[in-house]
Amino acid sequence: MSSWKDPEIAGVRALLASRQPAPGEPRPSIEARRAASDAFGEMGSLPPGCRHEPMIAAGVKGERVIPAGALEGRRMLYLHGGGYTGGSPRSHRPLAARLAEASRTSAIVAEYRLGPEHACPAALEDAIAVYRWMLEEDGAEPERTMVAGDSAGGGLTLALTLALKDLGLPQPAGLFVISPWADLTQSHASYHTKAADDPMITKQGLDDSAKAYLAGFNPRDPRASPVFGDFEGVAPMLIQVGSEEALLGDSLLLAERAGHARVEVRLEVWPEMIHVWHAFGGQLGAARRAIKAAGQWMDARMGG
Repeated sequence: MSSWKDPEIAGVRALLASRQPAPGEPRPSIEARRAASDAFGEMGSLPPGCRHEPMIAAGVKGERVIPAGALEGRRMLYLHGGGYTGGSPRSHRPLAARLAEASRTSAIVAEYRLGPEHACPAALEDAIAVYRWMLEEDGAEPERTMVAGDSAGGGLTLALTLALKDLGLPQPAGLFVISPWADLTQSHASYHTKAADDPMITKQGLDDSAKAYLAGFNPRDPRASPVFGDFEGVAPMLIQVGSEEALLGDSLLLAERAGHARVEVRLEVWPEMIHVWHAFGGQLGAARRAIKAAGQWMDARMGG
């Protein structure tokens, strides 16, 4: 597709194209990708009056993000994306802050362990530890707590909710996932049908990230690929995904399997949007609208 009904998406695509390696150049190293991701986040602006501070929860480093309008007692656990090999509270600070502002809550962004240094299920173990700490030591009430994440962090959000069920821990008020990477086998047809339209994600790139994080761990284990889990009894979820994503199929499959398990699911496929377009709020009106819609959903789920 050479033209877009949304005129702003073409500008974002041009920006992304300008940052791609030249043909024949090797893919940047994990260290270089991590540094670039953090630099992107550091360049982003935060909502007026929003503050952030480092913290440690159950031995897991992280950051607490507190927008000006956060309501007392509300909590969000935000799990960042980055293919389980990159990303951090710094890279995702603007996005987490905008979502926290829209839902009138404070957010904890966990700096969970990454591959290849730490193999699956290290990230999940950290997410469980932080969530448990929020309930037991930080005063969080499950009915006023959200868990949210993008890309790999979206998949981790889903793996966490399945683990909470297995552990007998209370579910949060809701789950919000953006473009979740929920199937580390990369088996859906969208990896091929959307390959020419996705400017950010490739099957080969995800295959490499999966190999680095799994380190031999079964990719069909729900701790790695939650689409293969049993969703009966988990929290309601909102899924937002772009129509031009190679990962589109993960969201479709997730909604189908959660729906079969009688979970309350709201699936939004945003036309012409790309992977985690919410991160481009400065350029995209669609990003701001998506964040507003997600904030309203989360706000309603958490009550007063």
